[in-house]
Amino acid sequence: MKTLSLIYKGSLGKTHTLRLKYAKDGLDAKEVRQAMTDLATANVFKKDNEDLFVVPVCAKYITTTEKTIFDDRKGKSEAK
Repeated sequence: MKTLSLIYKGSLGKTHTLRLKYAKDGLDAKEVRQAMTDLATANVFKKDNEDLFVVPVCAKYITTTEKTIFDDRKGKSEAK
């Protein structure tokens, strides 16, 4: 699975991450930076008197790979 991880600094200086599981693949830095800036200016995410996504810091794709050791659901078994 590929996830787009967007990292921001909040209004209190803490780091916050927004992970998007179904993001479009192959986005470039300009597109992502603009989308992150738009989200920051919308100012809609708050928690405990902190604006969470204020300053875009980093964006990256994270790829997760699964390897089944065994699966006993519905008669599947891949013991190795």
